[in-house]
Amino acid sequence: MSILNETTFEEKVSYRLSPLNVITGALFTFIFLGVAFISVIVFTPLRELIPGYTDTSVRSASIANAIKIDSLQNVLEVKINYINTITSILKNEPIADSLGEETNNIKKYEDLDFSASKDDSLFREAFEEREKYNIASVAIEEASNDDIMRHFFAPVRGILTQEFDSKIGHYGVDIVTASDKEPIKAVLSGTVITATWTSANGYVITLQHDQGNLVSVYKHNSVLLKEVGDKVRAGDSIAIIGNTGEETSGPHLHFELWKGGKAINPETFIIFEF
Repeated sequence: MSILNETTFEEKVSYRLSPLNVITGALFTFIFLGVAFISVIVFTPLRELIPGYTDTSVRSASIANAIKIDSLQNVLEVKINYINTITSILKNEPIADSLGEETNNIKKYEDLDFSASKDDSLFREAFEEREKYNIASVAIEEASNDDIMRHFFAPVRGILTQEFDSKIGHYGVDIVTASDKEPIKAVLSGTVITATWTSANGYVITLQHDQGNLVSVYKHNSVLLKEVGDKVRAGDSIAIIGNTGEETSGPHLHFELWKGGKAINPETFIIFEF
């Protein structure tokens, strides 16, 4: 193949072609055009013109709305159960418990033997032996005028997955336990001031302690065992560890300790790990 000047007929470029050269050139041209076409579709807004592709912002908004709807459904179910319970109380009707049975139907339990069995006694003895070293005697700075010594129970025993860091807004510690049904214990004696559910933290229970102007917070529980106004002693079970709320990635306890409206590091006073 020769390229000539149309005026002087001088040969400018000359190529020697063969069937292999033609096929190779055509193949590379086809591949180049294919890659260029796919790149334009994938990396430019033109892909939105193809059926099946949507704007990433629309997809993100859809996911966020789905999460909000799920949270609202959970809140709605709680509110409906609350209203139904109040209505039954006002009408003096039997109240159904979480298993769908009437709470005042206790006749079938009259013949049950609630005395401690041998296995139960052995379990209690083993549990008390394990927990008797779990109390740490520590002093909270300016806890009271006479410098009262405080005894803390560890709310749970496990592995710390995230430590206290007020700089990033993490005002407590996260503890993962060996069992996903581990009971959570009150760190000190006090009074339950909140026992509620939030979309971010799931089931949350908060205790106002008797001395030292201390407040402890327990988040992401699966079940709350106490109600607002209940008095608890140090070591009493108040909830069951869980994975509720949007700000959680697995079963764990998020525990916070506050003094005089300021978050303090729980690790300074409590040993959480086994």
